[in-house]
Amino acid sequence: METKLLASIQSPKDMRNWSILQLEELAKEIRRVIIETTAQTGGHIGASLGAVELAIALHYAYDTPQDKLIWDIGHQAYAHKLLTGRYQTFSTLRQLNGLSGFLKRRESEYDVWEAGHASTSLSAAMGIASARDLRHQKYRIVAVIGDGALTAGMAWEALNQIGQTKTNLVIVVNDNSMSIAPNVGAFSRYLTELRSAPAYTRMKQEIEQLLDSVPVFGGPLRKTIERVKDLLHHAVLPRNVFEELGFKYYGPIDGHNLSELIPVLRNAQLVDGPVVVHVITQKGRGYRPAEERPGEFHGPGPFEIQSGQFIKKPQPPSYSQVFSQTLIELAKTHPEIVAITAAMPDGTKLDLFQKAFPDRFFDVGIAEQHAATFAAGLAIGGMRPVFAVYSTFLQRAYDQVIHDICHQDLPVILGVDRAGIVGGDGATHQGVYDISFLRAVPNMEIAMGKDERELRQLLVSALDRPHPVALRYPRGASRGLDLTEPLKPLPWGQGEWLAHGGDATIIAIGPMVYHALTAREILAEEGYDIGVVNARFIKPLDTALLRQVVQETRAIVTLEEHVVAGGFGSAINEWLNAEAIELPILNAGLPDEFIDHGSASYYLNLYELNAEGLARRVRTWLPQTERAKK
Repeated sequence: METKLLASIQSPKDMRNWSILQLEELAKEIRRVIIETTAQTGGHIGASLGAVELAIALHYAYDTPQDKLIWDIGHQAYAHKLLTGRYQTFSTLRQLNGLSGFLKRRESEYDVWEAGHASTSLSAAMGIASARDLRHQKYRIVAVIGDGALTAGMAWEALNQIGQTKTNLVIVVNDNSMSIAPNVGAFSRYLTELRSAPAYTRMKQEIEQLLDSVPVFGGPLRKTIERVKDLLHHAVLPRNVFEELGFKYYGPIDGHNLSELIPVLRNAQLVDGPVVVHVITQKGRGYRPAEERPGEFHGPGPFEIQSGQFIKKPQPPSYSQVFSQTLIELAKTHPEIVAITAAMPDGTKLDLFQKAFPDRFFDVGIAEQHAATFAAGLAIGGMRPVFAVYSTFLQRAYDQVIHDICHQDLPVILGVDRAGIVGGDGATHQGVYDISFLRAVPNMEIAMGKDERELRQLLVSALDRPHPVALRYPRGASRGLDLTEPLKPLPWGQGEWLAHGGDATIIAIGPMVYHALTAREILAEEGYDIGVVNARFIKPLDTALLRQVVQETRAIVTLEEHVVAGGFGSAINEWLNAEAIELPILNAGLPDEFIDHGSASYYLNLYELNAEGLARRVRTWLPQTERAKK
C-alpha cells in the first residue's frame, strides 16, 4: 500500500504548507490505512472514514497542539491519530498494549480530551476555555461533536452556558445523520431541514456581505447603523437555533471539500465569541460496504475488505440476541411489555424486537437519563418497560435509576448488557461497576444467570416482580445450549448448589460459575474438597443457602467478573459480618484500577479469575487460613 504522504508526517505541521491536491491525496492514503487496519483489528471505521477531511482541515487550519482540538468520543478520530505521529503504530489499534480505539491523554499531547461516552466535548471545551480566559492565555479551542451526540441533554447544558458566556470557542457539528443507528428525534429532523436548505445558506451569505459592506463611523451614528443592520438581519433572514443561543453559524458546509472547509475553519477563528460550523459528512465515506451499511460498520470486528463480509467463526447466538428473542416471545402474550434503547438497537439486538413490535419499541437517542425516567413513566402508566443498556452506559442514568425508578419502586426491568470485561473498547466501556452502584439502592433487585438458559428464566421471573430489576448478561456468544424448552420462571432469590465441599465453597455469579466448576475439578485432583454454588441473585442474597454453606464448609471463595469494591463478594462479606459469622473468605474479582483494552481471556488470566488462576489462588490461600486458625 502506497502511503508516501502519510509516512512523511510526524506531526500536523509537516502538512500545513501542502496544496489542496496533496491534502486530497493524503485523505485517500488515510482511508486506505483505516480500512486495511480495521479489517484486521476491528474498530470504529464508519465515523472515522467520514471525518478524514475534517481531521485534515482542523489540523491544517489550527496550530495544534498549542490550539486545543477536542473530539467528542473517539469514534471519528482515527485520522486524527494518523496525523499526530501514530502511523507507525496504528496496526496495534485496540490490541493489548497497543493504541487505544479512543483518545488517550497518555498516548499523545494532541489527545486533549479522552472519552468513551458521547456528548461530553462541549462541557470539556467550555471548561478549558474558561481556564484559558482566567489565565489570560490566547490559544484557540475547537470542539467536534456529532449530530447524534446532540440528542443528549448534557450537550445542550453546555450550549446553554457557552451561548451565555460568549467565550471564544468553535464548535464543529459533524453531521452524518447517524449516531450508531440512524438518528431519531426532533433535533435530527431540524438538522435535516438545515441540510436541505442551500438557498437559505446562499441568501444568508449574500445579505451578510451586503450588510457588512455598509460603512460605519464612530459615535451615535455607528450605534444606529449597527442596530439597523441587526434589525435587517432579523427581518430578512430566518434565524436558526444556534444563532438564537448566541452563536455565529456557518453552514451547512461540505465536510469532504477541503477547498471549502479550510477557509471556513480559518474564518471561524477570527470571530469574537462562540461559533458553530455545521459540517455535512458521510459515514463510511470511501468504502462502499460501510457507506451502504453504516450501522453495521459503526464498530465491527475484523472483515474481508473486498466483499465487506465480517470474519466470524460459527458460534451460538449472543447473550444480547437471546435476551431480545426471549423478550419477543414474552411480548406475544404480554401486551404490556415495551422495549427501550438509547441509540443502540443493533448493539442490544432490540432491533429484533423493533421488527416484531414496532409500536412497542422506543429509541430515545443518546439519552440514557431520559430513557430511565421515560421507563419510569411507562411503568406508572401500566406498561412493563424493559430498558436494554450496556453496563457502561447505565452509569450515565444513575440519578434517574435512584430517584425516578427505585425511589418510586417502579417495576422497570434493566437489561444490563455487556456486564463484565468487554475487550477492545477498553477502560471507558468495561461493564465492571454496575453491581457496586446498583446494589446500594433500595428496592433494586439484581440477578445474573450462569448461562443463556438461566437468562431466559430470570427474564420470565422478573416480569412478576413488583420492584425494579437489573438482569446482567455478558458480551459475546452464549454457550450454545438448547433453548427449545418452554419458558418457565426460577424461584426468585434462590441460588443452587452445584457441588458440596468441606474444604471451601466457591460462590460464583454469572458465567463465572463454569470457571468455578473447572477449578473444582483441578483442585479435586490434588485432594481438595471444593463446593460450588451458583448464586444467581446478588440482591436479594439467598441467605438460607448461605447458612447451609457456612455450616458445611471451612472457607468461602466468592467469584465475579466485576470489581471487588462494593461487588458481589462485598455483599457476602456484609452478610457474614451482620450475622457475626467468622469464616475465612477470599473475594476473587477485579482490582481497584481501570482495565485497558485487551481480550477478556487475557484479563481473566491476569487477575486469576479463570479456572486455572482461581485454582492457583485457592491452593495458595487455603493453607494460610489453616495456619491462621492454629
